[in-house]
Amino acid sequence: MEEEKLRRIVAASGADALFLEQDFLRRYVTGFYSTDGYVVADGKGCSFFADPRYFEAASAQLAGSFVKVEAGAFDAAVARASEAKTLGVPFPFISRAACARLEERGFTLTDCMPALKEAMKVKAKEELDKIARACVIAEEGLLATMPRLKEGMTEREAAAVLEYEMRMRGADGTSFETIVAFGAGSSVPHHETGDTKLKFGDVVLIDFGCKVEGYCSDCTRTFLFGDDNEHEDFKRHYALVLKAHELVKEKLVAGMTGREADEIARGCFREAGLDRFFTHSLGHGIGLQIHEYPLLSPRGEEVLADGMVFSDEPGLYFEGKYGIRIEDTVTLKDGRAVSFMNKTAHDLIIL
Repeated sequence: MEEEKLRRIVAASGADALFLEQDFLRRYVTGFYSTDGYVVADGKGCSFFADPRYFEAASAQLAGSFVKVEAGAFDAAVARASEAKTLGVPFPFISRAACARLEERGFTLTDCMPALKEAMKVKAKEELDKIARACVIAEEGLLATMPRLKEGMTEREAAAVLEYEMRMRGADGTSFETIVAFGAGSSVPHHETGDTKLKFGDVVLIDFGCKVEGYCSDCTRTFLFGDDNEHEDFKRHYALVLKAHELVKEKLVAGMTGREADEIARGCFREAGLDRFFTHSLGHGIGLQIHEYPLLSPRGEEVLADGMVFSDEPGLYFEGKYGIRIEDTVTLKDGRAVSFMNKTAHDLIIL
């Protein structure tokens, strides 16, 4: 992050200083990842307080930046913020106990998350580059996994193979718990990956992603594991989900609201009389967290703009039978939707 951008966030928060202890917010401001630590930012500068586990690494990585690395923990960070009367803390991500600890030191607290959210939802070039790399790794990991899917393999085993392949290609970790659903399990949008075994003719739904320097990718592909000639309804519904997915890429433009974007896909399903089987929203923002802003949902009123990154993930779910979801991580560039994911086929694949 540029120092001037951070100053604008502090000013927009209405606080004298920001006091951040959440790992993804520390990383957003400083570029350094740690499981512990505090960031204090005000009109005078930005300090990252690290304990001995991180001090050496932080000092090396942040040398020459506008971030001053200091030894210490909570008390040291409070002392750095002592001239502030009002501290900006992210209310959605801080506990009441943590708030009370700051209030006991005499600070008045205000929510700085609206200011951070406005800054975070439009990605800088370096953020887009990291997301693009995470998308490449995710797709390459899936391509390496697909030939390894065998009859009798469990969902859990398939997820482990995919996560291994992504790690081997440079992923820091997964964006979320990998979802692998075989057969009827695919009808549950957030199926819990388990010990169901793959068999011939199964629908296979895989929802996955990985992180690069903290930035996430998100992808879903749905396949058939062999064609038993009993999937005509599935194939028809797959074609409709693909149509909705591609319509979003074609028609979504900057200046739309999240609600209008969602309606592109939902309207496609409504015309076919199947909108009641689209049980979630079209998409969500993606960044250092897998669910960020903007929201592309029936209630999404945020205006979409260049530099935003979000999912395009229409789906249809038929209880106890099968589900279909096709998802890409996309961004808005020059007013149009551009997918980061071009390595894996979107047409139906029969493994």
